[in-house]
Amino acid sequence: MPPHCDSFDGPVVRAAQRALETGNAALVLPFVPKTAEGEVSEVFARVMTARTASAAAREVADRLFLETVVRLHRAGEGAPFTGLKPAGLDVGPVIPVAEKAVETGITGALEEVLVTAVHEELARRFRHLGHLRAGTDRGVDAARAYVEAALGLQVWAHGLYHATRAAGHGVGHAHE
Repeated sequence: MPPHCDSFDGPVVRAAQRALETGNAALVLPFVPKTAEGEVSEVFARVMTARTASAAAREVADRLFLETVVRLHRAGEGAPFTGLKPAGLDVGPVIPVAEKAVETGITGALEEVLVTAVHEELARRFRHLGHLRAGTDRGVDAARAYVEAALGLQVWAHGLYHATRAAGHGVGHAHE
């Protein structure tokens, strides 16, 4: 996944910031595994106290909380924490459209992006297969290239199919 959950404009950091602004740690708990709730709550309580000392203390405490929450979130995904990333990173064409669909409940734009991507890649692979098929009578190497492309298409299609059945975001499969 593109670096998003660990960026300043990603959903985890935004939830952690809302928790700090409101004094309500429960706003960020859905973003961490249940096993991490105790650590988040403990750090949150210490951070809320430290924030009152000074502007500098508040800045350091807030950073500690954001890093803690993102680290625990990433651990829940089975991914390493590599630090907080700046806002505005290129997360590709799908994440912003998917976020908008989640926000609005309207899936048309997301469906269009995904279906178009699959359609274009499928067409590209079949054009390539057609080109290779025309040369299969030129010997074993040419036939091998065709077979590799054909099997590659099948493996890609299989992976894509399973991706449509996955629960997503570091969780098991939804439709097994």
